[in-house]
Amino acid sequence: MALSLSACSQVDQDETTQSSTASALDFAATTICAVPPDSPVRIEGGTFIMGSDLVYREEGPPRTTKVDGFWIDPHEVTNRQFAEFVNATEYVTVAEKPVDPVQFGVPVEQIPAFMLEPGSAVFSPPERPSNSFNDWWTYVPGANWKNPYGPDGPSAVPDQPVVHLGWEDMQAYAAWRGARMPSEAEWEYAASAGAEKYVEQPDPSLANSWQGVFPVLNESDDGFKGIAPVGCFGPNAYGLYDMVGNVWEVTADYFRSGHDPKDSDNPRGPSENAAYDPLNPGLPSRVMKGGSYLCAPNYCQRYRPESRQGRDPGLGASNVGFRLAYDSPPEG
Repeated sequence: MALSLSACSQVDQDETTQSSTASALDFAATTICAVPPDSPVRIEGGTFIMGSDLVYREEGPPRTTKVDGFWIDPHEVTNRQFAEFVNATEYVTVAEKPVDPVQFGVPVEQIPAFMLEPGSAVFSPPERPSNSFNDWWTYVPGANWKNPYGPDGPSAVPDQPVVHLGWEDMQAYAAWRGARMPSEAEWEYAASAGAEKYVEQPDPSLANSWQGVFPVLNESDDGFKGIAPVGCFGPNAYGLYDMVGNVWEVTADYFRSGHDPKDSDNPRGPSENAAYDPLNPGLPSRVMKGGSYLCAPNYCQRYRPESRQGRDPGLGASNVGFRLAYDSPPEG
């Protein structure tokens, strides 16, 4: 886990957390949609152009890439599905455990007490426009997959994507399901579904993204200010939902900016030792794909299959989820 330290006092933090939770609740969806089937979808192997040089440098260079056939879940793992796992195994997630002060790399007396409490990062829109993510993300003690907005907010909606999970939580769920995390290439191949690459923001009837000026005004033309339940937007040509927008999806690959043009046959990304995320240089990050409901034309044009960023493996967030892949059709 890599957390930045706050200079605020505990009193200041209590006030900040309360106001941040209140504003974060504006993004709690109450809409109910028809939930797609849980049965994994078979994706036949093939070749496609992976990556792009149209928007962000770390997404290129584009290259012809081969992917073998596999199965993938039609939607993101939901709170309902994750609750079944927790009920069966009594699993406790990273965000529900106290934070190890060693993770900060500074003397423990320099760490604000609230940042050692169990919790996670929650999006909280600022009152004024800002280009600093520190102004719209708040570490909220008590925020976790069951309480995505913190202890004073509503409980998790069963058919929304599960969020606030660390890498080890996702891995534990995948093992319980007899599944695995998809590689970046598999995920992008499935998300692309044979379509042409694009730059413009998706049609608000087809994907959950941010309409308006991020981070202060979401006009919610797509019907949602925050996370939508799975199935609220139509599937792509492969029958997969929310591959773009809604929540970022973590993949198995380690992150390094750009693609290796020579690594184009079922690529699995760089080794752990070769991984490097300039936004989090102290940790080997994992690749997350597809953008989230926070992506807007004025800030984050990542509502596309080829979009990619590094993800801290130890820290959850309120806009990051995952879906599972399989090498053979799962039983049942």
